Amino acid sequence: MESLVQAVIIAIVMLTVFFRISIVDGTSMVPTLHNGDTLIISDFCYTPKTGDIVVVQPMTERFNELIIKRVIATGGQTVDIDFINWVVYVDGEPLELPHETYINFIDGIAMNQSDISFPHTVPQGKIFVMGDNRNDSLDSRDSAVGDIDEQLIVGRALYRILPFEDRKNLTAS
Repeated sequence: MESLVQAVIIAIVMLTVFFRISIVDGTSMVPTLHNGDTLIISDFCYTPKTGDIVVVQPMTERFNELIIKRVIATGGQTVDIDFINWVVYVDGEPLELPHETYINFIDGIAMNQSDISFPHTVPQGKIFVMGDNRNDSLDSRDSAVGDIDEQLIVGRALYRILPFEDRKNLTAS
């Protein structure tokens, strides 16, 4: 019995130190993640890379909750967005990620464009993020968010554990 209690305590400590639980709030990551989804995240030995889904601390007083976005580019990479054909380029190559995005066009112009200039080179130590639901995402395309300091990353989303019927490994490419 004593060894079982010790094993449970060790498991709880390891889960607390290496993993965290985060709940999606909002629709900016639809169709990949939905409002209320429960995720396991970790920052253990983590270096951000394009395609990762990250949970980030609030950057300013305007953002008082964690945000969940997809890493589009890391420090030193250049992002360009063709708002007419809605193609995102990183270092001159079209970005191909295993997810869909929703794009609305009005008179050939994609909604939720940007108030920053492109092409845009991400400073070292920062990341450029976007929500998968491009029309409903306040992300690095807006100067209110901009490039995010890597130090603000709480962790990388590893698994969606709830809802139970939609469990998914979020690290698979």
